[in-house]
Amino acid sequence: MLSDHVLNQIKELQEICETEEQILLKLNWDVLRTRNSQEKRDFFHEENGKLVGFLGVYWFGTKIEICGMVHPKYRRKGIFSILLQEALTECNKGGFSSILLNAPAESVSAKHFLNKNLYTYRFSEYQMKLKETSLSLSPDVVIRKARKEDQQLEVELDVQCFNFEREDAIDFNKRIKEEETRSFYMIDYVGQTVGKITIDRSNEESWIYGFAILPAHQGKGIGRKALINAVLWEQEKGYRIFLDVETSNQNALKLYTDCGFVSYSVQDYYEKQQEK
Repeated sequence: MLSDHVLNQIKELQEICETEEQILLKLNWDVLRTRNSQEKRDFFHEENGKLVGFLGVYWFGTKIEICGMVHPKYRRKGIFSILLQEALTECNKGGFSSILLNAPAESVSAKHFLNKNLYTYRFSEYQMKLKETSLSLSPDVVIRKARKEDQQLEVELDVQCFNFEREDAIDFNKRIKEEETRSFYMIDYVGQTVGKITIDRSNEESWIYGFAILPAHQGKGIGRKALINAVLWEQEKGYRIFLDVETSNQNALKLYTDCGFVSYSVQDYYEKQQEK
């Protein structure tokens, strides 16, 4: 894994960049803290022994997301372009279906780079946090630890609910099971397993990922009950609770809002245009 010294350097640089532009960067700290250092997924630029540029590559099956930053005093020197080219060269060694660059919606410097380098906007995500709200437990919906025999259904849920190709879903599930801070749960209703939810816990925060209900069981209120049960569970442990959702996913957005989540940041995703 990345050493504590390296992680601290990344965190310090992140805080400087965020303060400069009043933004929030999405560096996927749940992944960084458990990153296999033998995989070339992180790219660094130092000046006089000081970290001034960082870029992280995050694989989700064959889909790749990239997020990076450069110290405000070292911008307009081509540092980010160098880091990005190094990352893209490494990515091209393996198969992928798409590469997306992630940037905070409010970042002027990111917009300038993306527009200048022919990146096209694809979609946005709200980052949401739970506010104080009154919720009630639903005993007919059970959240339990995922078992080995659930692996096939976990893959199937990614295929049916998140539009993964099957091989991508298999690879993705294998990768995330290596992340030590994540816990994987299945959702049971009336004795049948109908969904899943993943919770990443670190630094007094709980992040909800991969929340899905099989399409045949949607529209019955199961998802709402499962989410509320998970939220109450995490609240009882004293965690602050967060999640991401695409801004265009109105059904999920309404569910999360109804359960007490509010948006506090927007992340934009861009894809490289094909050069003519």
